[in-house]
Amino acid sequence: MANYQERFTKVIGFIESNLDSAIDVETLCEVAHISKFHFHRQCSAVFGVPVMSLVRLLRLKKAAYQLAFRADNKILSIAIDCGYESNAAFSRAFKKHFGMSPSEFRASPNWTHWESSYDPVIKLRKQTMSQENRFQVDVIELPEILVAAIEHRGLPNKLGETLARFITWRKLNKLPPSKSRTFNFIYDDPATTVPENYRFDIGCSIDQKVSDENFGIVNKKIPAGSYAMIKHIGSDDTLGEAIQFLVSDWITHSGYELRDFPITLERVSFFPEVSEHEMVTHVYLPIHNQNS
Repeated sequence: MANYQERFTKVIGFIESNLDSAIDVETLCEVAHISKFHFHRQCSAVFGVPVMSLVRLLRLKKAAYQLAFRADNKILSIAIDCGYESNAAFSRAFKKHFGMSPSEFRASPNWTHWESSYDPVIKLRKQTMSQENRFQVDVIELPEILVAAIEHRGLPNKLGETLARFITWRKLNKLPPSKSRTFNFIYDDPATTVPENYRFDIGCSIDQKVSDENFGIVNKKIPAGSYAMIKHIGSDDTLGEAIQFLVSDWITHSGYELRDFPITLERVSFFPEVSEHEMVTHVYLPIHNQNS
């Protein structure tokens, strides 16, 4: 029988897959295989909030991402997609949590309150990932890939603004994810880097060089060569564990050495288009043989 952390991770996954539907405690008890008499207390102990507060929390996260990064989505459509029966009910819940209306958040997203209330979910996901520790590493060859990117430099909590700017540029240039591969270049660990010095690039593949000073677009190349790759399935909450495994565990026993290029992420499927636990991200670590 799965332990309790794994059970509640399944509960999160079920909730994320059904945010547009009515969710009741009885169904969640069945998912967790826990008696209703004990479920509420155990859920509150794990997450620090009652189970239906957790449902509301995950609904509002999806809504916030759609508001911030999907400008074409109407607020009413977002409300319905996140399980609210009316715009008024959605607006009340959103403002109570974020301290601003959905339209105000869309105009100027502020994630500060969200990040603190979401900590228990992140903690559980990381604990479950750490216990499973089932990272499969494949060594692959990539050709050279030309990338148009926006360089984020500065506070990590401002990264959302850079992402929104990149999404706008991408739409204007008709480079959707279905046509153009999506990449991130990771230079620094936000846990050990002075926030003002944090560096992170957001880009997409292109056929030829482009120029757009208004958006700060720069041309970069992913060099051809060998890469250690992990196919990470799940929320970004646990991406750090996959990256840490590659750079501190796998590489020391692999017989390979690191090449001079940052860790690269390829975003294969995105939240909120898919549920967080269904996201797919390829983590690439540039390597070469020790004798080459």
